[in-house]
Amino acid sequence: MRVLGIDCGTECTGFGVVELCTDGKLSCLRFGAIKLSSREALASRLATIFAQLGTVIEQYQPDQVAIEEVFYSVNAKSALKLGQVRGVAMLAASSVGLHVAEYAPLSIKSAVVGYGRAEKHQVQHMVARLLNLRELPEPADAADALAIAICHLNTSATLERQNQRSATA
Repeated sequence: MRVLGIDCGTECTGFGVVELCTDGKLSCLRFGAIKLSSREALASRLATIFAQLGTVIEQYQPDQVAIEEVFYSVNAKSALKLGQVRGVAMLAASSVGLHVAEYAPLSIKSAVVGYGRAEKHQVQHMVARLLNLRELPEPADAADALAIAICHLNTSATLERQNQRSATA
């Protein structure tokens, strides 16, 4: 299974494509970030995110997409903008028929680091280890996107094993 993880942000949206190989190992196919200027109009930034995620989806043909759930923010204006970015990311995936899974930040960190309140650098280090990367994935938004993809692959594999046990019982 191949998953595109997306870490939504209004100034930097990270993405990462991870594949679960038949031997059970994880393989990183690509990661990066869509960097945007806060001076640019929000509508223009959203169009850029949609277009660039569309290009990644077209090039890497993921089976599914995973994004981080909305977290609660003190700043309502920032939360609304983030919600718009998430909507565009979901639209980029769903417009080509891809299923979008959402995960809470605590779940993502727990799946990758084993601790839901892990720091950004801890996530980067564990993502690099799990994917056998020579260097830490930069920027941190890209590492977070890879972590989201890993979380989804782990969750999907667990659910599949549970379903197989239920079917044979």
